[in-house]
Amino acid sequence: MGQYLADRELSIGDYVLSGGELGAAVIVDCVTRLIPGAVGNQASTQQESFTTFSQARDGNGPSSTCTSGGLLDYPHYTRPADFRGMGVPEVLASGNHEEIRRWRRRTALEKTLRNRPDLLDRAALSVEDRKLLGER
Repeated sequence: MGQYLADRELSIGDYVLSGGELGAAVIVDCVTRLIPGAVGNQASTQQESFTTFSQARDGNGPSSTCTSGGLLDYPHYTRPADFRGMGVPEVLASGNHEEIRRWRRRTALEKTLRNRPDLLDRAALSVEDRKLLGER
């Protein structure tokens, strides 16, 4: 009988919830983010995990300030620069924007490889991306 009550099935991940309320809340949050003005800085939605090339505003592919290209995001740090012995990587404080960009891309690739290697199969990896993965 349930097969006649829904026109579509949607998965929000590989886990089981105790009811539909939490799953519905996840869907509401995801859809709300698509509404213009719902997110304080709309440009921030272009810098998240799972943002694809086609969703990037400038269409130039992934970079640390544009889009993840379908990969998991790189680590983010805040102040203080040293928190409980965990310091911000030196490269991020170096001021070398090209090295910072490479670090961000490399760590995004490494995190994706470690946690969701299946995403790499669908990602459009550049020659530089393949080199960065080889530097691990």
